[in-house]
Amino acid sequence: MSTTERILAIPQTRASIRQREQRYLTRLLLVTDALVVSASFILAYIWRFKFDLALFSPDAFISPIFYGWLAIVLVPGNVALFHMYGLYDRVNLLGGTTEYARWFNAVTTGVMLVMLVSFLQPDFVVARAWLLIAWILILVLGLNARFIIRRLIYHQRRSGRFLDRTLIIGANPEGLAVAQQLLEAPTSGARLLGFVDDYLPIGSEPLPGIQVIGRSSAFASLVYSQGVDAVVIANTAITRERLLSIYGALDALQDVEVRLASGLFELLTTSVRVREEGYVPLVVLNKTRITGMHYILKTMLDYTLAATILLLFSPLFLVLALLIKRDSPGPVFYRRRVVGQGKQPFDAFKFRTMHVYGDALLTPEQCAELECEGKLKDDPRITRVGNFLRRYSLDELPQLFNVLLGQMSLIGPRMITAAELEKFGKWQHNLATVKPGLTGLWQISGRSNLSYEDRVRLDMHYIRNHSIWLDLQILFRTIPALLSGRGAY
Repeated sequence: MSTTERILAIPQTRASIRQREQRYLTRLLLVTDALVVSASFILAYIWRFKFDLALFSPDAFISPIFYGWLAIVLVPGNVALFHMYGLYDRVNLLGGTTEYARWFNAVTTGVMLVMLVSFLQPDFVVARAWLLIAWILILVLGLNARFIIRRLIYHQRRSGRFLDRTLIIGANPEGLAVAQQLLEAPTSGARLLGFVDDYLPIGSEPLPGIQVIGRSSAFASLVYSQGVDAVVIANTAITRERLLSIYGALDALQDVEVRLASGLFELLTTSVRVREEGYVPLVVLNKTRITGMHYILKTMLDYTLAATILLLFSPLFLVLALLIKRDSPGPVFYRRRVVGQGKQPFDAFKFRTMHVYGDALLTPEQCAELECEGKLKDDPRITRVGNFLRRYSLDELPQLFNVLLGQMSLIGPRMITAAELEKFGKWQHNLATVKPGLTGLWQISGRSNLSYEDRVRLDMHYIRNHSIWLDLQILFRTIPALLSGRGAY
């Protein structure tokens, strides 16, 4: 086969692979969803009638034949609803919370339709307890099944499967920021082929290992020869005329998915909504990053765990307070003035770990290091008990009260002062979209050993990629990190 024939074969081969992967994923989801719905109806029947769980109507129709035929109708009916809600569309799968939200809406719609039929047809009597139990089971089992499938696909992505061959148009700061984010998220499903840029030399590497492979004038041929699945366009990188010509080329490339970077990458750590005004689509930035169901779950986690830990560890609080008083003169607690969500200042509570007039013990060199890094490796201000408290982060336990006051979260970015906020540069407004955390990625990734640049990177990664699952992962990894004592000073 000649070189030209091999190049021409790339798109067909790639399209075939992508279609095969999509068929595999769709069939896996269809079979799993059908099993989930069937198992939920069966378990709901057992719980309702075998255990006589009569919540609403104790004289409900019990016939197993009736519920068997009803399940035969409702199982494909629910699967059809899932299809209508886009639950087999790759655009809505394998990332973010859209898939889970659509699952909730589809399952709820199915139950509401059964209730509507029951209302319109008096002879059609369904046990409401059975319907309620089935709804709960389909929600819980289905969400867990989709979560497991998502992890299975993530594992496959690490092996080079289920990846979109992605081309980024524009090696400007916005394009580089998007590319860096995709590279740092191996489960994103993007395999970066390179940049299309009109200014940098072809063959140069704006990012290590990612080259400029062509000009926008050769866009169509590049997409075809490279077997591109997705294109990310950084709007600020090219002229309007060139952008329109690229859009025109994409009309002939129906298999290529177009993803448009808005030019507001630094701002878009918050979620967004699209609203039309006068038929003009406008992007609306949310004031906070965590909204909807994630906000509800995060709030429940914060208040429940904070109250439980405070109750269980109250004797430890008393012991630590006595040790602090005996070790050095001064108050037990220290109030640190920090900034929270919306840049609102508040006092973060901590056990005092320093001498009251400890600043007088610092040398000029230590003052300079403190100003630059925000931490001192060998800080003479720290008391003997304070050193122990810091090593295992026990000094931060009183911040559980800040969590209960709604000023902090259990998991989030590191709390900082107003002066430190300036070190976050263009990212500081993103930091203000979430509450600071008692623990976070910085806590499990090195603690005080991290540079300011690393802290900023980790905080931005958390804000951009927040989910309740990430919170739980951080929470479970925090305890081993604290017990090791590494990076604490």
